[in-house]
Amino acid sequence: MITWSEEQRDLRTLAEELGEAAGKDHLERDAHREFGAAAWQTVRETGLLGLPFDERWGGLGQDLLTTMYVLEGLGYACRDGGFSFSVSTHLVSTGVPLQRFGSTDLKDRYLTRVCDGSIIGAHAISEPSGGSDVMAMRTTAVRDGADYVLNGSKAFVTNGPIADVIVVYALTGKRGSPAALTAFLVDRNTPGLVVGPPVTKMGLSTSPFCELFLDDCRVPAANVVGSLGAGYLVMDHVMKWEILCSFIINVGEMQHRLERSIDYARTREQFGQKIGSFQSVSNRIADMHISVNNARKWLYDTGQRLGNGENVTVDIAASKLIASEGNLASALSAVQIFGGYGYTTEYGLEKDLRDAVAGTIYSGTSDIQRQRIAKMLGL
Repeated sequence: MITWSEEQRDLRTLAEELGEAAGKDHLERDAHREFGAAAWQTVRETGLLGLPFDERWGGLGQDLLTTMYVLEGLGYACRDGGFSFSVSTHLVSTGVPLQRFGSTDLKDRYLTRVCDGSIIGAHAISEPSGGSDVMAMRTTAVRDGADYVLNGSKAFVTNGPIADVIVVYALTGKRGSPAALTAFLVDRNTPGLVVGPPVTKMGLSTSPFCELFLDDCRVPAANVVGSLGAGYLVMDHVMKWEILCSFIINVGEMQHRLERSIDYARTREQFGQKIGSFQSVSNRIADMHISVNNARKWLYDTGQRLGNGENVTVDIAASKLIASEGNLASALSAVQIFGGYGYTTEYGLEKDLRDAVAGTIYSGTSDIQRQRIAKMLGL
């Protein structure tokens, strides 16, 4: 069991206070599919966007586990799941690869602004024709003098409509080779980069996403993140952080949902007794309790092992499966426990359910995680 220091608990408290403020009017923002711009200014003032980054670049210098602990607090307190997802995406899509692989020049120019939130980050990996099949990527980058010229298109770019800088992954070698991909840091105003309109989606509606189109988009060679052909390595590092950070937020949401369901089951009466006395309700709540604690343990254990430099390929896949499917089951149970009220938008639980579906798809679908685990088991 991890013991948290007073400094870590203070950061967690700060995140929970931020979450409460950021979650105000979340139902209205969800209805209008509107990003919480005012909430973003609030999170900037807290300094929490610099959580895992070195103090040299304006960060708070915290490790992965502390970052997860604080983000869990954000998920617990913030009812705007889309906003929390955009915060996590900003951290892991741009800040994490810059810190680990970026040159000193790139860090000076970009990481300092990622930490203070004066720019918003995103990354562009998936493509319209490929989806989760990253090795079938068609977007290309060809060297031309001091630049690379990028051509292609990207889909499902979280934060895309509001991003100031985007890490774009492109093909620079033979398709199918692990050394075929390279990561590029691309400014929004780069000629040849066209940001498509926000795409309407099922859930996480306050976290906008879109398509990107690259038409002879010239990017300086100095904006390569890492080195030529290291894109898959960069992406693998980012995906580990993405899963741990985004799904620990879901754990916070699951915990809040569990407590809310318990309170409701203790007070709501049907047929002359509290509904918590009905086995069909109490069993659902018991399963919600098991799911949230199972997901929490898997995520923190995997984060600890990753921090120790261990191979966590199977653990990452299992953690994502357990957390994403547990979150979805938890959200559905809450809707069923609240009955007709759970089905209304007023209670926000149907929104939780719509948001939770996304977790079984992004960062590699549940089926892909199972295939990854099976492959590592020798099948």
